[in-house]
Amino acid sequence: MRALGIALGVLMVAMGAIWTFQGLGYIEGSAMTDQSIWAVLGPILAGFGVALVIVAARRRE
Repeated sequence: MRALGIALGVLMVAMGAIWTFQGLGYIEGSAMTDQSIWAVLGPILAGFGVALVIVAARRRE
């Protein structure tokens, strides 16, 4: 379970970074490009991902 939590957290951080860069217009070719909502939701998702990695890494099994 610990490895799954860490993997899911890393995936959330990566998706959050992609959403942020698309929302800011650095990654083009999507309907999400230059949409400010994704520039806000991306860091939120990445923050939850970091929190999940921390909680999963500290968990004892």
